[in-house]
Amino acid sequence: MSRLVMKFGGTSVADLARIRSAAERVRREVERGHEVAVVVSAMAGKTNELVGWVRETSRLYDAREYDAVVASGENVTAGLMALTLQEMGVPARSWQGWQVPLVTTSAHGAARIERIETERLEAKFAEGLHAVIAGFQGISPEGRVTTLGRGGSDTSAVAFAAALGAERCDIYTDVDGVYTTDPRITKKARKLAKISYEEMLELASLGAKVLQTRSVELAMRHKVRVQVLSSFADEPGTLVCDEEEIVESRVVSGIAHTRDEAQVTVAGVRDRPGIAAALFGPLAQAGVNVDMIVQNVSADGRTDMTFTVPIDDVPRALKALEAARERGEIAFAQVLANEDVAKVSIVGIGMRSHAGVAHQMFQALAAENINIKVITTSEIKVSVLIDRKYLELAVQALHDAFELEKAS
Repeated sequence: MSRLVMKFGGTSVADLARIRSAAERVRREVERGHEVAVVVSAMAGKTNELVGWVRETSRLYDAREYDAVVASGENVTAGLMALTLQEMGVPARSWQGWQVPLVTTSAHGAARIERIETERLEAKFAEGLHAVIAGFQGISPEGRVTTLGRGGSDTSAVAFAAALGAERCDIYTDVDGVYTTDPRITKKARKLAKISYEEMLELASLGAKVLQTRSVELAMRHKVRVQVLSSFADEPGTLVCDEEEIVESRVVSGIAHTRDEAQVTVAGVRDRPGIAAALFGPLAQAGVNVDMIVQNVSADGRTDMTFTVPIDDVPRALKALEAARERGEIAFAQVLANEDVAKVSIVGIGMRSHAGVAHQMFQALAAENINIKVITTSEIKVSVLIDRKYLELAVQALHDAFELEKAS
């Protein structure tokens, strides 16, 4: 008997009617002969409500108690899903993270999975029971409830699929698959039948909201086949799989974008060995994630360093840089922040074997008179920073330039 992990996001279990609809999908898979482990998120909006209650109660809250409160949303959904399956004649039992147990690090609010002990689950499978597991949560070595951070239920689902040797991990959400780009920007966006782990990881890290980045990393490491499906339509989704399963790779598979980037320029930095370490060290210590980096040509012994950070991290970045200057660790003339920018990226494993992809991208943007501020590349992606007002135009132009509306 093959195993299947089915994960349902918050919108898929938003109320009792949707829980029943999700349970019906589970029942069908059970009738097809699968042993099923269902991983559930909290009902839509519930996690935000719980976080709000914590912050209203305590401004400087204890992170351990934060996790105790916030994890309760998934517990409710798991219990309701198990009850619903039982009413449908499907033998099921709910599990909280600590009951499995799913053991994590002690980083409350952003814990990482260390191991899943599956013996208890295996015993219940042997008895004919199917599992309904609260996603997003685990237990620390100290015996405290932990949470995995936003999107952690995706990570939970993939981790359980790997630990249980599941045939596939089906993730049901409010979209029906992975598209060549955001369908809200261009109607020409096309749903992909398959996409490689590497491409999905790049798209997720570059702004695509379909799957959480850590879940894709985990799937790629353990070769877990992940299928993204709609909870509200019975139609094929997108399979995230190994590159070898994709017969013909397109040069560019998708276009990602994010409006959540800000450009920071540190002007008049003394150009000397070690200056980059001196500049980015304080940012790292402040927990600021730096992405695109460009150093201008030196003039009169001074240079400018330009980089991007998440827009919410701008105040923290500026504070860290000013503090480093006051301590005498670095000298610069001024710091300039531009929050009116956006990042657009093309992604495709076919770039490895095709020349001229970056030129084609730059040519398409130039034809629309869109100026590029910063460029970064990797083996399968090219990202550019542009003025935010040109974001939608840039996505549409690139989608047309690479003819992504056409099937392979």
